[in-house]
Formats: sequence, C-alpha cells, structure tokens
Amino acid sequence: MATPYEATGRTRQKSRTRQALVEATRELLAEGITPQVDEAAERAAISRTTAYRYFPNQRSLLMAAHPQISPDTLLGDEAPGDVHQRLDAFMAAFSRYNFEWEPQLRASLRVSLEPQAGRTALRQGRAIGWIEDALRPLRDSHPGVDVRRLAVAIRSATGIEALIWLVDIAGQSRDEAAETVRGTAQALLAQAIGG
Repeated sequence: MATPYEATGRTRQKSRTRQALVEATRELLAEGITPQVDEAAERAAISRTTAYRYFPNQRSLLMAAHPQISPDTLLGDEAPGDVHQRLDAFMAAFSRYNFEWEPQLRASLRVSLEPQAGRTALRQGRAIGWIEDALRPLRDSHPGVDVRRLAVAIRSATGIEALIWLVDIAGQSRDEAAETVRGTAQALLAQAIGG
C-alpha cells in the first residue's frame, strides 16, 4: 500500500500547505463560489501541481473544507435541566452552527447529491449525539421513549437541509427558519412524550 503524500518528508510544511488550501476553499465558499482545486490553489498562492497532490479532485477538497468540530455537546455547562428548555437551547446553538458553516455545509450537500457520490459525503451521526445529549433528561423522566429514534427524527427535520429549504424555497429569514426548526423539534418532543 502506498504511503500518502502528506505522511512523508516535511510533514509540518505539508500540513500548513493543506490547511492553506482548506482555508482558501472556505473563503471561496463564503463568497458563494464552489471552487475547483485550481481556484483554491490560486487563492492560497500554491501551485496547481502541488494542490493536486493534496486534493486530487473537487470532492476531496470540499470534504476537507467541511466543518471539523466535534464537541460532545452544543450545550454549555449551564444547560437547563428541563428537557424542553434544553432542546430550545440546543436548537438555538444548532441553528447558529448551521448558519455559521452554511457555505461549507451547502457545498458538502451538493457533492453528496451527485450521481457518482455513492454513500453520502456528509458526516454521519455527530448531530444525533448532540440531540441525544439535549434529550438526556428523558431517560429518567420518560424511560419508555426511544431517545435515539427521537433524536434521528429531530435531526431529519431540523438540520442544514431543512434550513436551506426554509430560506431558499419558503422565503423565510434565517431567524424565522431557526424559529421554525425550533418549533418542529418541540412538536416532535411533545409527540414522543404524549404519544
């Protein structure tokens, strides 16, 4: 098996070069441009040949530009104990996260919808774990509720895909869209508790 280019030789320099390409890609995405490798290389002042050593195609470049945060929770230390309030606090943080990283998330979504994409390019499961954390009080107050299933349902109706639809198709402002997904999450919670 061949050794990856970035794992040989001057690894610190290669890491800086890779990061420069990723940052250039994020800048271009924020400007509304879905860059090819050549465009990211030009923005980063890196030769095309070098850029292609790191990213052989647009898909690999866009996936590298996807947000790379992985906290266990989006709730702070002062998160409320009440499940409804926790879910509201989570949804506010989740909407902020989605809108902060919107250009990168939109690009990842576009790439994942390409016919040759195969399995989705979007990362799996992080948001579901965050939602499960927000719903943690249910494990004691409503042990019959399948928290994982509820978290999947909430994620399916409140993620970047829903926000894009609400803004682009329904014509809502970002604040209105955030409020809509918050209400959807609360409705799903109420149904799970009452149903």
